[in-house]
Amino acid sequence: MSALDRLADFVGIEPFYHDIWGNRRETSAATKRALVGAMGLPTATDDEAESSLRAVEQRAWRRLLPPVRVVRDGQGIDLSVSLPAGLDAVPLSWRLEIEGKARARTGKLAVGDLPVGDLLVGDLPVGNRIDLDGVAFERRSFPAELLAGLPQGYHRLTVSLRPKRGAPELRGDTRLIVAPERCLTVEEVIPAGRAWGIGLQLYALNSDADWGLGDFGGLGRFAETAAALGAGLVGLNPLHALYPADPHHIAPYSPSSRSFLNILYIDVTDVPELADTPDAQARIASPEFQAAVVAARAAELVDYPAVSALKLPLLERLYATFAALPADHPRQTAFAAFRQEMGAALERHALFEALHERFYRQDPGLWMWRAWPAAFQRPDSPEVQAFAQERADRVTFYAYLQWEADRQLGEAAARGRAAGLPLGFYRDLAVAAHPGGAAAWGDAGILVQGANVGAPPDQFNLKGQNWGLSPLSPLGLREAAYQPFIDLLRANMRHAGALRIDHVMALQHLFWIPEDGSDGAYVMYPLDDLLGIVALESRRNHCVVIGEDLGTVPDGFRPALERTGVLSYRVLYFERHPDGAFKAPGDYPTDAMATVSTHDLPTFKGFWTGRDLEWRQRLDLYPSPESREKDVWDRGVDRWRLLQALSWQGLRPASYPNDEGDQPYRTELAAALHGYLVRAPSRIVMVQIEDMLGEIEQPNLPGTVDQHPNWRRRLSQPVEALTTLSEVRQIVAPLRNALTGQTS
Repeated sequence: MSALDRLADFVGIEPFYHDIWGNRRETSAATKRALVGAMGLPTATDDEAESSLRAVEQRAWRRLLPPVRVVRDGQGIDLSVSLPAGLDAVPLSWRLEIEGKARARTGKLAVGDLPVGDLLVGDLPVGNRIDLDGVAFERRSFPAELLAGLPQGYHRLTVSLRPKRGAPELRGDTRLIVAPERCLTVEEVIPAGRAWGIGLQLYALNSDADWGLGDFGGLGRFAETAAALGAGLVGLNPLHALYPADPHHIAPYSPSSRSFLNILYIDVTDVPELADTPDAQARIASPEFQAAVVAARAAELVDYPAVSALKLPLLERLYATFAALPADHPRQTAFAAFRQEMGAALERHALFEALHERFYRQDPGLWMWRAWPAAFQRPDSPEVQAFAQERADRVTFYAYLQWEADRQLGEAAARGRAAGLPLGFYRDLAVAAHPGGAAAWGDAGILVQGANVGAPPDQFNLKGQNWGLSPLSPLGLREAAYQPFIDLLRANMRHAGALRIDHVMALQHLFWIPEDGSDGAYVMYPLDDLLGIVALESRRNHCVVIGEDLGTVPDGFRPALERTGVLSYRVLYFERHPDGAFKAPGDYPTDAMATVSTHDLPTFKGFWTGRDLEWRQRLDLYPSPESREKDVWDRGVDRWRLLQALSWQGLRPASYPNDEGDQPYRTELAAALHGYLVRAPSRIVMVQIEDMLGEIEQPNLPGTVDQHPNWRRRLSQPVEALTTLSEVRQIVAPLRNALTGQTS
C-alpha cells in the first residue's frame, strides 16, 4: 500500500463506495490527494504524502495521551500512554479532574508498573514500540481501575514525568467523555410516549403584526395556537445565522454559522428599547413606513432586502438607546452575562459580521472572506484585532442582535410551554455551513476549505450534487476533543425540546467533493464517539433527537441510531414496499418521526395535482420528454396506490368513490392521509402547515436556486385565523383524536 493510500485510510477517506445502481466506484488517487490536502496534509507529490504520513504517525507516538476518549456509561476506559522507552523506574504523576467535583484525584505510578500494549493511530494498531530519530518510544496502558466509576460528563486526565534530573518535564492530557447509552426519549417527556406536531418554515409565517417575514413574536403566537389545536410540538426550519450585510443570501440550509441565529427573525416591536426611543416610534408610525410594512406583509413572496431595509436601521437606533443605558441597568447586566456565557465564539461571530459588512459594502466582489486582504482572513491577525478595537461598537451591535434574537426565541418557547406544548420546539441543524461564512472564517482548522459537501450521482441527479457547504474535518474535530461539535449541539438544543439533525448519516460518513474538480468520495467520521456525545447533550439539555435518515443509508446505521435513542425520520412518500405499494401504518418503526412531506418535497396537494411535475417541465429539469411522461404516469399510479392504501385501512373518503387516480384534490383526502399516518406506532407524527392550509406550492425545489422561489413563499393565512379554518380542523381532527384523546 502506498503512502498516499495509507494516509487516506488514516484520515478516513473510504477507498470505494457503491452507487445507487450497485456499481462500485473506486476513489482515485487524484481525489485522495485533494481531500487529504483539504484537511491540511500536503500530498501533491509522493514525497509529500510520505512526509505527511510520517508526521501523523509520529505525532501519535510523541504525545503522551490521545486528545480524547469517548466511552459509554459503565464501560471500562482503555487508555494508552506513549512514553520514551527505558523509563521503568521513573515515577509518573497523574491528575484526574472530574466534572462537577471541586477536588481532583491524584497519584503516582512507576512507569514499569504500566503494562505494554499496542498504540492505536486512529483505529489502527501500529505496534507497541517504535524508533523515532534515534529515540525509542513504547506504548503502555493506563490502569483502568483508576478511571473506573466516572460519572457521565466531561473529565480531564493529566499525566507528567521527568525522565531524569534536570531534563524537561513530559506532560500530556486527554479529555475523557462518559456518555449515556441513549438519548432522552419521547416517553420520558410525554407519559403516553407519543405526540403530534406542526412543521413550520418560520420565514413563511403570516401574522397581523409581522413586517413581511415570520418573526419570533409571531412564533410565540403560533406556538400558542398549535397547543390550542392539541399539538405537542412545533417543528422549525433552521434558524441559523445568515448574512445581515447581504439579505439576498436566504437559504436556511446554507448558513454563515449554525451556532447563532438569523437576526431578521427579531420582532422589532418587541425589543424593550423601543419604548425609550421616540424617533424609532415616530419612524414606525410614519405613513411611508406603514405603507412599506403593509406592502411587505401583503406580498405573496418574502422580499428579504425590503424586510432588512425596514428592520436594520431601526435596530441600530434601538441599540443606540441600549448603549446609553448605565452599566448597572438590568438589560446591560443581562447582555454582559450573555456575552460571557457565549464566550469567544460570539465575539468571533460578531466580529465577522462587522468585517463582512465593511468589505461587502466596499466591494460586492469581496463577499467571500477568502477574497479579503490576506491579513483579514485570520481572526487572530494583528489587523483583525486592530479592527475589533477600532470598531468595537459595531461588533457589540452584532452581539446585541444575537442576544435579542436569543431572548425572543426563548420567550416564544416559553409561551409554547405555558400553553401546553410538552415538547416545545424542534429545531433543525443543517448538515454544514457555507465556506464563505462566519464559522469557516472563525475556525478554518475545523471547517474544511478546498472541499464541499454533496451527494454521489443517483437517478434524480445523474451528475451528483454539490451543496456548496464546508464539511467538518474529522481530524480537526478529534484534535479539538470534539468541542466544536459539542458547542454546535448545545447552540441548537437551546430553547428546544427536540433537535432534528439534517442528513444524520454525516455522523458516519459524508460525501466530499474536491474544489479542484476531482470526483468525490466518502469520508468517515467517528460514529460511536459522535453518537455518544449526542446522547450526553440530549440528556443534559432535555432534548429529544431526530435523525433525518433519508437517501442512501449505510448498512448498520439505523440500528446504531436506534440503540442510541435517535428517532428515525420517515416520509410517507418514500415508505414503500419493493413493488411500489405504500407501507401500511403498522410497518412504520416505533422509534421514528413520521410525516407526509418535507420542505424539499411537494405538499400533499402539490403531489396529488402534479404541481411539482409542472414546475420541473417549466424549468426544463427533465433530460427528455420520455422521462417526464414516465413521471406523469408514475404519479397517476401513486394516486391509485394511495387510495388503495386508504381503502385497506377503511379510511378512503366517500368523496373518492373509485380507484381512478385523476380525481380532484379535496381536504378530506389530506385528512384521511394523516389519519392513516397517525395509525403508525411512530413516537411523533408531523403535519406540515402547508398541508393544513391546502397549499399547492412547496417551500424548496431541490436542484434550483433562483429559477424557483425557494425559501420565499408566505403562507396564505395568518396565524390568527388558523383555529377558525375548517380545513385546519379537518386535518387536525384525526391527529388530535388519536394522540390526545380530544375531539375537535
